[in-house]
Amino acid sequence: MGKKKKVLQKIEKHQRVNDILLGPIERPAIQWLVKHMPHWVTPDHLTFFGLAAAFLIGGSYYLTTFNKNFLWLANLGFFLNWFGDSLDGNLARFRKIERPKYGFFIDHTIDTISEMAIFIGIGLSPYADLTLALLALIGYLCMANLVYITTSVQGVFKISYGKLGPTEVRVIAMLSNAAVFFLGNPKLTLPVANITLTLYNLIIIFIIGLLAFFFTYTVITQAIEFERNDRKEWLKKLQASEKSK
Repeated sequence: MGKKKKVLQKIEKHQRVNDILLGPIERPAIQWLVKHMPHWVTPDHLTFFGLAAAFLIGGSYYLTTFNKNFLWLANLGFFLNWFGDSLDGNLARFRKIERPKYGFFIDHTIDTISEMAIFIGIGLSPYADLTLALLALIGYLCMANLVYITTSVQGVFKISYGKLGPTEVRVIAMLSNAAVFFLGNPKLTLPVANITLTLYNLIIIFIIGLLAFFFTYTVITQAIEFERNDRKEWLKKLQASEKSK
């Protein structure tokens, strides 16, 4: 318990892992943006800007019930959400005004609210099934929970799995919106069991499958690693105790 408490108390020392497919493009862009950010813009401004963008996304998806052109407003929302969510912490680190515990707490609390707004909005659109959208939300929240647990136990804040992270998820959503706008969300019949699904629902099922795979694989491999490490520590303590007798 002592080691875990130490990691939690030193949250500012955690290692960040964000090895994403779009990293070579995203990292230079973020560096340029934080360097040219107006002085009056603060990390908190960006955090809540990202939250407002998430509600814009959710609302836009719902409004596609009346006009499919709102898909483009949702895409704008995804860009603005990326802007706020990706730059808040980077701006704080660039200006050396980090508030590690507050930042970690408020940023990821806001992320949870944002994810709920987005996925519920997708489910309320005419393009996706609400049940599938909520399953995708559960999968996303499971992965987020796994990230926070790993940060607490191991001191590693890992937000990319298989070269995929939040940025790639946003890009997939934006491309899906564009495809549905131009193709009209066609129905596809799968050869397996003769199941018919719309294009958007098929994309959501694909995302659910990815989230389930990464969550299950990571939980199993990390549990094995932690158990082995704990066993080694226990054996060392046992040996030291026997020597002291």
